[in-house]
Formats: sequence, C-alpha cells, structure tokens
Amino acid sequence: MYEKIDAYVLSLIEQSSPEHTAWNIESIRFGRPAHWNYIDGCMITALLAMSDITGDQRYFDFAESFIDWFVQEDGSIRTYDRSKYNLDDINEGRVLFPLYEKTGKEKYKKAAETLYQQIREQPRTFEGNFWHKAIYPNQVWLDGLYMAQPFYALYVKNFGDGDYSDILSQIENVRSHMFDAQKKLCYHGYDASRKAFWADPVTGLSKNFWLRSIGWFSVAMADLCEILPAGEGKTRLQEIFKELMEGAAAYADEETGMYWQVPDQGGREGNYLETSGSSMLAYAMLKGARLGILDKEYAAKGEKTFRGIVEKYLSFTDGTLNLGGICLVAGLGPEDNRRRDGSYEYYISEPVVENDAKGVAPFVLCYTEIKRLPQSGS
Repeated sequence: MYEKIDAYVLSLIEQSSPEHTAWNIESIRFGRPAHWNYIDGCMITALLAMSDITGDQRYFDFAESFIDWFVQEDGSIRTYDRSKYNLDDINEGRVLFPLYEKTGKEKYKKAAETLYQQIREQPRTFEGNFWHKAIYPNQVWLDGLYMAQPFYALYVKNFGDGDYSDILSQIENVRSHMFDAQKKLCYHGYDASRKAFWADPVTGLSKNFWLRSIGWFSVAMADLCEILPAGEGKTRLQEIFKELMEGAAAYADEETGMYWQVPDQGGREGNYLETSGSSMLAYAMLKGARLGILDKEYAAKGEKTFRGIVEKYLSFTDGTLNLGGICLVAGLGPEDNRRRDGSYEYYISEPVVENDAKGVAPFVLCYTEIKRLPQSGS
C-alpha cells in the first residue's frame, strides 16, 4: 500500500501547476483563480517533508517551482494582500525557510520579511492574541495558531532575535481561554469582545469542539516543540502539548483509531469519522513520540489512526487512489453568514469530499512520520 501512496502523491503533482492544482477542491468547486493560500501551503509543506524522508528530488523540484511562481524578485508575493490581515495567508510562508536554505535565492528571504510585516501589524485581542482575520475582529480560532505561529517561530529562529515570548504568550492564552478542563478539548473559536453571534456572552467561546481545528492546533504544537530551543518556554509548551494529546486520545474510535467531526459526540446521528483532523492528530502523536515529548504509546495510537484512515477512506479504483472523508470547509460567521453558527448541526452539514489538500496534506505529513517508524520498512 505504501508504494501506492507514493504513486498517489506523485500523480497529484503531475496533474498540478501553480495556476491549477489537483488538490485544492475548494478553489476548483468555487472557480477561484490561482492565489497564495493556506491549502496549497499545507500541500507544499507535505511535499517538502516527502522530499526529506524519501530523497526523491521530484517533490522538492515541484515545491520550489510552485513557490517560485508566486514569489517575485523583490519579495512581493503574487495575489497576497496584507490589508486583509488574514492569518491563513501566513501559513504558506513557512516553506520559504527551507527553500531559502537549499536554493540561496534572496527573494525567499525577502518574501519571509513581507509576511513578517503582517505579523508585526496584525490586530490583536486585548489579551495579545492575533485576530484570525480583519473580518473577524477580536476572534481567535484554533486554526489560526497553525496558520501563523510556526511561521512566526521559524522567522524568529532564522532571521529574528531569538525571542519567542510573544508566541508562548499566545499559546498560553489559548490554553487559558479555550481549553475545557472537564472534556480536555479546545473549543474552535473565542471572541474576546463577546459580540459575535456564535459566541457565548459570558465566556466568548463557540458552542462546540471541531475536530480539524483541534488538529490544526495539535500540528502547530508538535511543530513548535521541534522549532523552539530548549528552555523554560519550551518546557511549558511541551506540557500544554501533552495535555492536548492526552485529552484528544480519549475520543478515538475504538475500531479505527480515527476521530469524529464533532469529537466529543461520537456515534450521534450525522456525525462521522473525519480524515483531515484524524490525520493531524495522528501526525502530532507520531511526531511527539518521535521527539521524545510523548510516551511511545502515542506512536502506536498515531499508527492505528493512520491505518484506520487507509482502510476506511483510501480507495484504489481504476488504477487511481482517492482519499475520502474530508470535510471541505468549516468556520464561524462572519455576521452575514449565520449558518456558520458553531452548532452541531452546522458542523455535520458541510460537504464531505475526496482529495482536498486539507485532508491530503495532513495525511501525507502523517505518512512521512509513519515512514520514520523503525518497523515501517519503507
């Protein structure tokens, strides 16, 4: 099966270019032209990880040519608009650091500075956390921690002053405001102003837990634990990460090891085992165990989840692999989109698709961790 997965990933890049990718189902479905976005960013991150683990130059060459098309010589980025203050637009920038290291192209360093300028100017809640986007004032979404913080940390590490205190403070605020100590899960969103229609007027929290948002946060934590240097801040980061993984693991489906779209309501009518968030949690557990932060049992948990995804949602038909069970998109608001209210009914109503990079990229990242296991033989 591993050889088929390798072929699947290569087939996706063979069908793709910067102008049109085979994996951005959201853009294809809604007819959006090529643009700098987090979905492609996730996939390019996964391809660079595949390049590292396999040594196959095709993955790196595609990733570099893809980003090269967007990044101009002066460091400007085609289609990127800083005035939106959209944390999603930061995510793709994390690939600039390995590309700069391996190619030496100054434009990648300049592009990282272009995106870091948004980090400097990003509006914040009164507690100090970045707004998710300009159109979501005072709102913190778990998704945004993945979109911005690993890039932020990589910038500080490669081109900054080594001060990670702002990153650590924002993580601590999420732990303080968004973590449910009883259920051991983080809520999808938090509105510091308590004004959003979906927010609890007392706590500012959204109504439910959403798997992929927990997945995004888990991947961010695993990656940050690798990026940050040893010290008191990293120790605290690891404590929060372990707590997050312990909480999530309790909700795994016993048979498949996968996780539910609304994770604490497994088996409820309409709920389903979802691929993207399950892949993210598996990746975080596998990586956390490999880094020695989590107990070895988490590697086994992650591997079980990965195999569950393969058995349930990876199909081989007419010579082609398809990855299913992927929630296309979910969010909170804005004001003129009250369907996105954070209710259980809302989360299970969003389309479930095949081969979208929000599922494929985490699955591939998880696969790279599987390939690092001593017994994988691949």
